[in-house]
Amino acid sequence: MRILQISSARTFGGGERHFADLSNALTARGHEVHVALVPASALHDELKLAPTAQRITLPLRNALDVYSATALARFVRAQQIEIVHAHVARDYPLAAYAVRRSNARLIITRHVPFALNRLHRFALANVARVIAVSGPVAEQMRARKIFPAAKIRVVPNGINLARYADIDRATARAELQQRLQTQATLFVGTVGELSPVKGQDVFIRAAASVIERGLTNIAFIVVGTDNAPAGGTRKQLEALSAAHKLEQQVHMLGRVADLARLLPALDAYVSASRAEAFGLATVEAMACGVPVVATTTDGSREIVTDGLTGRLVPVGAHEALAAALIELLNDADLRTKLGAQARAAAHARFSLERMIAETEAIYLEALS
Repeated sequence: MRILQISSARTFGGGERHFADLSNALTARGHEVHVALVPASALHDELKLAPTAQRITLPLRNALDVYSATALARFVRAQQIEIVHAHVARDYPLAAYAVRRSNARLIITRHVPFALNRLHRFALANVARVIAVSGPVAEQMRARKIFPAAKIRVVPNGINLARYADIDRATARAELQQRLQTQATLFVGTVGELSPVKGQDVFIRAAASVIERGLTNIAFIVVGTDNAPAGGTRKQLEALSAAHKLEQQVHMLGRVADLARLLPALDAYVSASRAEAFGLATVEAMACGVPVVATTTDGSREIVTDGLTGRLVPVGAHEALAAALIELLNDADLRTKLGAQARAAAHARFSLERMIAETEAIYLEALS
């Protein structure tokens, strides 16, 4: 198939990891994959298999960017694109316009739990299929009746499991200790864009509670970039850490390009999100054999089985999060057991191959 993947993302997170893995894997399977990106997109470096000649860079400013919409439409017709797949909400109307005077079919993916507005019903009337990354996201869209229920499909994200297969945990821990310049023997981490939605403030408050209860040999690691103006979110988190006197225990690492070398070093992974459609980093941690403590967002409840692959705690409840961490950190056998079960679950349910096959099937369904 001739496929155009579109993303106006300026930053790199789970949705962009999905975009890169999908584009690379479809190319490897013999499809002619084109991509439309903004000039400064971090995705340029991640698209290892997509030829530069099959990339188009556009401003993709917002849903009303007439210049980008017109350029996309010309590109779709000139390259005889069959599938146009958009991943960011502001790109959906541009993609819808691009397919109007062509034989291409429009596919969109919803990566976030936030509702689309009623205007999308008209702007996206020509959508062929809508992919939700989790069951709750699909249920929300059905309830809003933006799209006919018959057009909605659920394809949970998948990860390249081979990326995590050969990482030695002892080596990863030694590298992390050296990087942090710490003598800590236990490591707890969280990954995600620095924002109130991701709950890093809850993570830091839980860290304070853990240390107050006597577990002081722990390093708490926060991975993620701050896209707020002037780095405002990071400053707030650093101030919160300082208020709890955690400057030596909490390490803010910014973006880590190769999570496969960091996640295996952890004794526990935390998702403290207030809302989550699908936690890709949670699955990556599980694939490394790391037990998870997550808040009961829709996405985490679909990934983590309480008592089997990790622990689930109420959203925003830092004391409950701390209690779950203390249980894990005090019991190496429990960590090993939950970690092994987490790894088995990740391999059974969240392979990239499964995600690609299901996405291909939706493309073919739309074309037929």
